[in-house]
Amino acid sequence: MTRSDLPKVLVSACLLGQPVRYDGRASGHPDLLQRWQAQGYVVPLCPEVAGGLPTPRPPAEIAGGQGASVLDGSVQVLTVTGEDVSAAFLAGAQQALALVREHGIRVAVLKAGSPSCGNRLTYDGTFSGVKVAGQGVTTALLRRAGVQVFSELELEQAQRALE
Repeated sequence: MTRSDLPKVLVSACLLGQPVRYDGRASGHPDLLQRWQAQGYVVPLCPEVAGGLPTPRPPAEIAGGQGASVLDGSVQVLTVTGEDVSAAFLAGAQQALALVREHGIRVAVLKAGSPSCGNRLTYDGTFSGVKVAGQGVTTALLRRAGVQVFSELELEQAQRALE
């Protein structure tokens, strides 16, 4: 099997040690993700940076915590200062989808809790630290396309999905 034949996994760049989070930091880099990267499985992306947002950037949250509602145009992604950054989040999600299609990706490991990447919980949009059941904008779009999205807290499940 050549490197180009290996199944690819879309991975949040911050989980690979890249300092692309809103606060200019990385989110750690679990051993399994490092190993996948060394083996040529990983396609890294930070949807927020890919969508045109700078690093660092003001924290952003989805009103109601639902990325699917952002995709449908019924809610916005707002920064803590009230700036609407929905267009950047949507653009980044579209770039993630383009990579999925280009590489035949069916599994993604994205950052838990993120307004782009969260797969189970996101912040509620009040900037009070409250999380609600929901998914980020990129996760919602990828799931609509049939991609299985896991967080860094679900690496064993992601590994099984690749087998």
